[in-house]
Amino acid sequence: MAAMTTSGGVAVEFEVTGHGPPLVLVHGITESRRSWDPLIGPLAAGHTVLAVDLRGHGQSGAGERYDLDSMAADVHDVVDALGWGAPVLVGHSLGGTVVTAYAAAFGARGVVNVDQSLALADFQDGVRQLEPMLRGERADFERAITLVFEQLAGQLTGDERARIEALRRPSQPVVLGVWSILLDSTADQVDAAVRAIATRVVAPYLSLHGADPGPGYEAWLQRLIPAATVEVWADVGHY
Repeated sequence: MAAMTTSGGVAVEFEVTGHGPPLVLVHGITESRRSWDPLIGPLAAGHTVLAVDLRGHGQSGAGERYDLDSMAADVHDVVDALGWGAPVLVGHSLGGTVVTAYAAAFGARGVVNVDQSLALADFQDGVRQLEPMLRGERADFERAITLVFEQLAGQLTGDERARIEALRRPSQPVVLGVWSILLDSTADQVDAAVRAIATRVVAPYLSLHGADPGPGYEAWLQRLIPAATVEVWADVGHY
């Protein structure tokens, strides 16, 4: 079942499949709920699966803001409209930070964060190096996005890589809005923002990575989220 609801004036598209305990899937930046298509069938065999298009992505409408709180509130409004209680949340990339913010604000049965380190200040340096291109002409912006995702492809090859790349719809206002916390804040401000969210998460939290997030990451994360576990699937990559 595909449907649409309105959250804070933004039309949010979503799709519900299957029967069982509620499971929410949230995609990464520039992508859409279609990113999850190969997994929805198997997951729906034992769950009611909700796949959402974030604001400014897929078939959802644009918003004035693209901060984590606004995107998490959109997802929660869909969950609330469905009459669900606390679901299990699964987010990939940007979606990993969105579901973290959701769990902090609204609670969750559990959280799976797929390959999104919460040490955002580390990612900030790379984004800032691309800032002139990201804020530049359309061709420069698209080249910057290509550079980012070329580094993230990992073992994603062949038809599946082509499928994901065909889904990608990079919108300059959306990307700049999502990454404004990295482009317009100091490293200390980014760390403070992460702490303000993460320290409110009490649900079981799996941080699943396709590459090692670095020495000390698990201990750092557990200081913020005591219920967190870090698992690394070595050399699998972002996808």
